Amino acid sequence: MVRAVIIAIPLFILQLSFARPAIQAAETLTVGFGLADVTPEVGGEAPVWIAGYGQNRPATSVHDPLYARALVVSDGQKRVALVSVDVVGLQYPTVQEIRKRLTGYDYVLVASTHNHEGPDTVGIWGPSPFQTGVNPKYIEHLVKQTVIAIENADKARADVTAAYGTAANGQLLRDSREPIVKDDILRVVRFNAAGTGKPRCLLVNWSCHPEALASRNQAVTADFPYYAIRDLEAKYNCPVVYFSAAVGGLMAPPRDLYKLPDGSSMPDGSFEFSELYGKDVARLAVKAIDAAEPIKLTPIRFAAKPIGVPLANRLYRIARAAGVLKREGRKWTGDPENLGEVVARDNPKEVPSGVTEVGYVQLGELNIAAIPGELYPELVYGRCQDPADPGADYPDAPIEPAVVDILPGKKMLLFGLANDELGYIIPKRQWDEKAPFAYGHKDAQYGEGNSCGPELAPILLGSLKRRVAEVTGAKASK
Repeated sequence: MVRAVIIAIPLFILQLSFARPAIQAAETLTVGFGLADVTPEVGGEAPVWIAGYGQNRPATSVHDPLYARALVVSDGQKRVALVSVDVVGLQYPTVQEIRKRLTGYDYVLVASTHNHEGPDTVGIWGPSPFQTGVNPKYIEHLVKQTVIAIENADKARADVTAAYGTAANGQLLRDSREPIVKDDILRVVRFNAAGTGKPRCLLVNWSCHPEALASRNQAVTADFPYYAIRDLEAKYNCPVVYFSAAVGGLMAPPRDLYKLPDGSSMPDGSFEFSELYGKDVARLAVKAIDAAEPIKLTPIRFAAKPIGVPLANRLYRIARAAGVLKREGRKWTGDPENLGEVVARDNPKEVPSGVTEVGYVQLGELNIAAIPGELYPELVYGRCQDPADPGADYPDAPIEPAVVDILPGKKMLLFGLANDELGYIIPKRQWDEKAPFAYGHKDAQYGEGNSCGPELAPILLGSLKRRVAEVTGAKASK
């Protein structure tokens, strides 16, 4: 019966159907989820130095496991992996090693949640400022496990439909640096099993430092994302991938959010505080999921390119020289798109550059900006102070293009700590490390000491603009 129907189709219809294979393939979206444990061994031969805050914080126990969570997305033509790892940040060379061990992927994006309660994966939180906190054996384990998570996600791919939603709550964020600007929008993508409407996987994107446990905790934990993911997975009976967004500034859980029985504020630094905050993030995600509307995520297009960034931060250069930060040095050419030659040893009279990457992924109507560090929310929405405070170091610096203006649509995700960790990405006109200080402060506000330098924001936002132009065909000047 089927054979007779096919034969009866006119020849010109058959010709049309075979003439458009790419369009047909791009109509089908497949997504798979993969998980792999990346918890370090605590109590073994080598100490585990916890990242964040200061040095010499050895882990004494494990409260909850750390994971690499991967999504592999395909439209039949392109296959992209989106990965989130429960660590403070992965350096670009580590991400490149992960990519080397994979085949068949058009683009692999590996982000970190920026967890301040997991192992040092950067180097600067070891036993002292002059000793790295990175254990090479652990990094090798993390690389292997991340590859496994991606491969498992690829094997689990199945047809899905998708919905995109947002919800906002500025009360869940604290900005500890003036001017006060927050990215209080939580964004979600709900992947539904095709033909059923049942959730197959959730992607959650929220802008807050995972540091509810604060600086005294010595138990390895994923911090509040552990609880947020736990509650969402229980409610929807599907896996959840959590990506941090614009956490610079400093976006953190508010300290007076919860009350003790006597009416006083519950201080951060406890698992009770972390759990309460994770539950609130999960509740906000539920609101975003309830508000989600169908979105088309095909076709898949992307652009990414290694670029140079000058390492103006003297402490970063000293850390590189001491082997605390293991990063390749390049000659700074003055053009981030033009990488200079590798330098075996830095010239103290010249500012070297490092190599990083800015990426852009377009999944149909959804735009994903991949930023290699902790972006200030001012740079997301174009809310840099104008005019700048006269105490700032570069009050006349041009305002960087905002992420929301660069991206070609309002449906967006922002992955911070994507493919690298360069520290804080501060609007240049708000850079403030020299007296007199802005806003009448007697001392510099926190931030510049953990940034590559004042040119970082203009370079990264300019690169994002060019990557978007490569995909969309829009014009973008250097």
